[in-house]
Amino acid sequence: MHEPIPATGRQFEIASGPARAVITEVGAALRAFEVGGVPHVETYDADQLPPGGAGAVLVPWPNRVADGQWVLDGEPQQLPLTEPARRNAIHGLLRHTAWSVVEHAESTVVLQAMVAAQPGWPVPLLTSVGYSVGPDGLTVTHTMENLGSRPTPFGLGVHPYPRAGAAGTDDCSLRLSASTLLPVDADRMVPVRPPRALQGDELDFRSGRPLAGLLLDTAFGGAAPAPGDELVRHAVTGPDGHGVQLWADPVFKWVQVYTPEDFPGRGRAIAIEPMTCPPNALNTGTDLLTLQPGETWIAHWGLTPF
Repeated sequence: MHEPIPATGRQFEIASGPARAVITEVGAALRAFEVGGVPHVETYDADQLPPGGAGAVLVPWPNRVADGQWVLDGEPQQLPLTEPARRNAIHGLLRHTAWSVVEHAESTVVLQAMVAAQPGWPVPLLTSVGYSVGPDGLTVTHTMENLGSRPTPFGLGVHPYPRAGAAGTDDCSLRLSASTLLPVDADRMVPVRPPRALQGDELDFRSGRPLAGLLLDTAFGGAAPAPGDELVRHAVTGPDGHGVQLWADPVFKWVQVYTPEDFPGRGRAIAIEPMTCPPNALNTGTDLLTLQPGETWIAHWGLTPF
């Protein structure tokens, strides 16, 4: 008789000095990241499904596809409606897949999975995600390779819940690099109008704003490096000035911010989800990426405590 395995599969721990992270086999998700015992992402038990998509890799699209329908080369596609209450396909195809370990060293782990050709997604893709910890925190590297015979669009996102150590979410402030907001249907959470510019209103987080009382499930665009910088940067800061920065390559032009009130063992939490494209991009085409046959794409993001 086999030993039971956790719901999230095998657990891969990596460490470097005081920095430590845990990655799951199922979904290749970030389940824990801490430095000196101080947590910098929300965590959960290995034997429970990731609450609110915690730590998930969202591929080959992030966020939602309305009705699960899109068109490739004039051919209608129908994805499974994985958010049935809202009639959407959500967060890609690999969240509940067991990924294969390509490398596992003391401070690094690399996992790989295949998006097989299937109903709703006709072009096979090979993807990997590498997690490394070091003196500067956590670095994550994503690759995508088109294994098929024709070009395909795609997008990628991730779903971490950064936290400023032991500070309560409502005691923290949020800073985003984003300059636009995407209006969505409140019931279905899919876009209804083009992005609008943020001009110092209550959802403009470019200079930082308190999180107390804010309920967000909001897509922000226009995420770009500050002048003289090469990276997009968002941050959660606690009342003592300590916190965690989420940085990303400029290709992550979008960020979804989600503030559930029922994260297990925590209550209020905040997800900061860097994305290469907005919700429903497979239909709108907004910031979709395209992979040619045999082409490989690489991008990075990470977490840096401060």
